[in-house]
Amino acid sequence: MWNEIEETIDELKKTLGNYKLYQKDYALKEYKYRTALSKRLIELRAEGQAVTHLADIARGMEDIAKLRLERDVAEGLVKSAEEGINFYKLKIRELEAQHSREWGAVNFQ
Repeated sequence: MWNEIEETIDELKKTLGNYKLYQKDYALKEYKYRTALSKRLIELRAEGQAVTHLADIARGMEDIAKLRLERDVAEGLVKSAEEGINFYKLKIRELEAQHSREWGAVNFQ
């Protein structure tokens, strides 16, 4: 049983490593999306578009929509990794509790 706990800890470590990578990727994609959207909003306003419709028009443009999609996918990976971390932490707690029940009550008389 202790081997299973160690394997789960290893999986948790991998997930934590992935989480860091996903978080960095998400931040970079958020930056790219926000800066591109801002530039496009300025361009549209300079062209004389109505301010009330600028955000909808800009977000519907293919290049901006693609950046938003990439950002949303990256956000999903971050959330998925967070759930994985929580899952492995819970599994480790359950395995440790089971180990304690089985080995903590050993009586060598």
